[in-house]
Amino acid sequence: MSDLMKSSLFHSHRHLCHAEILTPAEVKARIEVAVLNFLRILNSPTSPAISDLPLIQRSSKNSRVSRGLLTDESSIFLSHSFTTRSLMKPSSAKAFVRVWKVMEMCYQLLMKEKRVTQRELFYKLLCDSPEFFASQLEVNRSIQDVVALLRCSRHSLGIMASSRGLVAGRLMIQEPNKEVVDCSMCGSSGYAITGDLSLLEKMSIQSDARYIIVVEKHAIFQRLAEDRIFNQIPSILITAKGYPDIATRFLLHRLSRAFPNLPIFALVDWNPAGLAILGTYKFGSIGMGLEAYKYACNVKWLGVRGNDLQLIPEESYVPLKPRDLQIAKSLMSCDMLQDSYREELAMMVQSGKRAEIEALYFNGYDFLGKYIARKIVQADYI
Repeated sequence: MSDLMKSSLFHSHRHLCHAEILTPAEVKARIEVAVLNFLRILNSPTSPAISDLPLIQRSSKNSRVSRGLLTDESSIFLSHSFTTRSLMKPSSAKAFVRVWKVMEMCYQLLMKEKRVTQRELFYKLLCDSPEFFASQLEVNRSIQDVVALLRCSRHSLGIMASSRGLVAGRLMIQEPNKEVVDCSMCGSSGYAITGDLSLLEKMSIQSDARYIIVVEKHAIFQRLAEDRIFNQIPSILITAKGYPDIATRFLLHRLSRAFPNLPIFALVDWNPAGLAILGTYKFGSIGMGLEAYKYACNVKWLGVRGNDLQLIPEESYVPLKPRDLQIAKSLMSCDMLQDSYREELAMMVQSGKRAEIEALYFNGYDFLGKYIARKIVQADYI
């Protein structure tokens, strides 16, 4: 323990800008070091009475883009810049206490060898400390603070991802000590992706697919699975029902590692939100830059693209909302956005309209499969 106390783990000159996957013993040791360092500073006659908590800053100002030298893969990561939580500042005093409360709860979970979802953790904290935790958002931000302080993944803290994800198609999955699941036989509902990242890592997976297709919308996923498009186009379908959660991103990354030769395509709405969802799969996210970059994949934008608008009748376009324009402005400021995507985004803003995947049904309910097949053939230009 004394060696850990002398280490630079909790000091600003240590260049640790990623969240490590640690064993429960290692996480408990880091929490103990944080507590002992805090107590040491409190008892020091030459130090401030209360120590600030140094956290890796999670903001666009602190983000960088890692670009592959030999591939076109890129990802967001957070550079070496700190922010603080201080008990002495009214604006962050409660957030300071929340960090310690969440660390205490995680320590108890690790001692009992239990795991909880963020929602379960919220209700536990709400009952134990209602004066500090009034909303799920406060718990989520506090978890991110703990990750930024301890530099370990939330999964290492005993917190499971709440998964909304589904997978279907040419994929065989076998959890330890369970029967093999054929995802092509799961119907339009697909196979529910577990939030237990350890279990996702331990799963045995086999596939004869030639493509992986990420679908933004649950309804479109259901239509494609019901039509068994994976028989026409040998593929694996995956969806997070909108903005991707960690578990869905983790499984997609696991598939990309297991089958590195399978191209990954994304089918999203032609609007700023669709492009933001694609970007999260492709680059990771700034808010979770200590973790999410590790699950980034080389996802290609299949559609809906600007050159597909001729397939959509004018009556199907929807005006952009203020939220769309906010997302577009945020995306435009991102360094990792490639020129072709930036041009499409500018086209959306200039036109003032958006086109949803469902608008392609104007050409017939069986058109979507033909559209995807044609776009994959043309994928060299993406």
